Amino acid sequence: MSRRDDDERRWTIGELAKATGVTIRTLYHYEEIGLVGAGERTAAGHRRYTEADLRRLYRVRALRGLGLSLDEIADVLKEPSDDLTALRGLLGAQLAEIELQAARLVQLKDQIGGLIQVLDESVMPEAEQFMATLETISVYEAYVNRELRDHLARRRADLGEDRMKDLRAEWLELLRETLGHLRAGRPVGDPAVQELSVRWESLASGLQSGDQQVDERLSAAGMALWSDNSAAISEGVAMQIDWLEAGDLPAVIDYLQRAKTFRSGE
Repeated sequence: MSRRDDDERRWTIGELAKATGVTIRTLYHYEEIGLVGAGERTAAGHRRYTEADLRRLYRVRALRGLGLSLDEIADVLKEPSDDLTALRGLLGAQLAEIELQAARLVQLKDQIGGLIQVLDESVMPEAEQFMATLETISVYEAYVNRELRDHLARRRADLGEDRMKDLRAEWLELLRETLGHLRAGRPVGDPAVQELSVRWESLASGLQSGDQQVDERLSAAGMALWSDNSAAISEGVAMQIDWLEAGDLPAVIDYLQRAKTFRSGE
């Protein structure tokens, strides 16, 4: 790395590659297609990259990280490199993508944690148990597309791990109480059953994103998922809750739905 009389840094192509993790071959390619070139040359023709070149390279790599093609990046770079508003927008988009990736990792962590829990609950689980858990994840992803899963991941990240644990504990308690009333034969119009129905709906609304359109799509996806796969989902849930049988969850959902219908007078 060298300096000029104006005290601005200069990098050789090798120094720039080492400092940024971009290969020399890639830097040559960026120059060939007009994305990033060396702002100066020595008398012998050697490339010298300026601080402006470095900022331009950062923009290229950041935009690539956001999924833009090289042609799309070329269009973006038509804006002045010293445009602070554009740079802030770029950094904001990059930060949002990083936060989304972090949320996806949390979601993946929970899925893997669920598998580990299945393994921990037995000396060696039956193969059917392990496959049922994997199939539940696969079915979920088939009904809830990546965009909606990302919304859910962001919502989980916003709520935080502690709040998610509290919600799961509340859901389990509601499930246990409702199952008790169902087994006792209490009618859906019973005040205690009505209270549980309201709490159940409130719990579900607490997981919503606040974006009505997204929440409606998630609700529709969830209903379709449950309608087509209630038996498999119930079996997977029952495997992780020792006091629950596979047929209990569909019965509870139906019981609460009938309670809601009774309340609305339909």
